[in-house]
Amino acid sequence: MTQAPLILPMPGNETFARQLAKARKSDVGSVETRRFPDGETYLRLLTPVAGRAVDIVATLAGPDPDFLRLAFAADAARSQGAERVRLVAPYLAYMRQDKAFHPGEAVTSDTFARIISSLFDGIVTVDPHLHRRLALSELYTIPAAAVQAAPALADWIAAEVDRPLLIGPDSESAQWVAAIAARTGAPWVVMEKTRRGDFDVSVALPALDDHGGRIPVLVDDIASSGRTMLAAAQLLAARGLARPVCAVVHPLFAGDAFARLQQVAARVVSCDSVPHPSNAISLAPLVAEALATLPARP
Repeated sequence: MTQAPLILPMPGNETFARQLAKARKSDVGSVETRRFPDGETYLRLLTPVAGRAVDIVATLAGPDPDFLRLAFAADAARSQGAERVRLVAPYLAYMRQDKAFHPGEAVTSDTFARIISSLFDGIVTVDPHLHRRLALSELYTIPAAAVQAAPALADWIAAEVDRPLLIGPDSESAQWVAAIAARTGAPWVVMEKTRRGDFDVSVALPALDDHGGRIPVLVDDIASSGRTMLAAAQLLAARGLARPVCAVVHPLFAGDAFARLQQVAARVVSCDSVPHPSNAISLAPLVAEALATLPARP
């Protein structure tokens, strides 16, 4: 009798793993990990994996401290007889540096993809921040699926916001915001964004005269410094519009970004790709669908 797939959560990913297991009718295993006094990692798979298809769940919002134990878990599962080992990374790190902008720079997205491809038989992530690459297949040599969070965001907005006006952060977001608008039937506009540094962002809004009485909903794929949404919310207030609902896919929220955004927004919500108090939108059903259709490694 074929055993159900086994979902193995890395520390901090237990909630997402349980939701994913429920959607996939899978079992949830457990991993023991700790640090030795010298800083090295100890890891033990507490659930037998021999002969089982294993999906390791590990969001990579903190890739540098978390990556080695992820690599150890993948290698341990394979050496202990797992039939297949795939990675579920709701947030996928190291997508920013996809070319050498200055002599001597490491192209870290390529290096990271090669390492992941050597450890796993497949990868599923959500809305990776692709810049100059069109698809994950340009980076990863294993089967890779990029789940779009737009349907989950659209369904939440339709259920929770009365008469929404969708506002995208920049021109690159137009297609993404349009997909949410098509599902909700809400009007949408896109801001013009100028970024002069990691913490120096300005935005310009188009005319909104035709959208009076609507609730602005600022949507973005990643909120790190939060400066884009903060600047947009302040501009909306200056125009006399209602305090916006802010909805993001990946709630990184560095430093005091979340607290600052709460001061100017009616509500701040996020998908659960990264565990955060703002989590309100589950991605597990969409990720489960992607896992079910991900092809086997050649």
